Amino acid sequence: MNRTSTGRGFLLLHGWQNRRPAGHWQHWLAGRLTELGHAVDYPQLPAPDRPDPERWLSELRTRLDGPRAERYTVVCHSLACLLWLRAAARDAVPVPVDQVLLVAPPSAGFLEQNPEIAGFAAPGVTPAQLAAAAGYTRLVAGDDDPCCPEGAAAAYAAPLGLPVDVLSGGGHLGMDAGYGAWPSLLDWCLDPAADIPIRHA
Repeated sequence: MNRTSTGRGFLLLHGWQNRRPAGHWQHWLAGRLTELGHAVDYPQLPAPDRPDPERWLSELRTRLDGPRAERYTVVCHSLACLLWLRAAARDAVPVPVDQVLLVAPPSAGFLEQNPEIAGFAAPGVTPAQLAAAAGYTRLVAGDDDPCCPEGAAAAYAAPLGLPVDVLSGGGHLGMDAGYGAWPSLLDWCLDPAADIPIRHA
């Protein structure tokens, strides 16, 4: 991996059945960050309807091993959160990134109920492994996410020791819940050191 000398870079990773639609908040975020002059990588991961965790992990490694900005943030939505946890558990992030945001991770039970994605079940990642993969990791989730009925705060934030923003009525924090433009998420991306709460879109 080669770092570029200056600037800020972002890697946006989508979830299951996602083809980067224009109305999605990740598409909006990629556009806004690009307009502001930041380097943005928003790849289409292979076979989003029937994703292979090893192929997705290979794609992630390719992105992390390539040239990247000195200050680098990874923003994962849905299934991509489990991809990041897998990478951390496998020590597949040789040079840690600066910040990671995990948005609406699905629960182990939800994965088990959907054979197309059951292979993404979280591989027992530890807080120490997450800390080795990123300088700072944060979680944001809805309190009524159908993909994580037990709540992401209980399923992920508490056992992994992560700060979390729980948004009332946010669902899976996708287009169907009104998450297109998301200004507070953009604010966090631009100044994560300020620990700005991530609020409703």
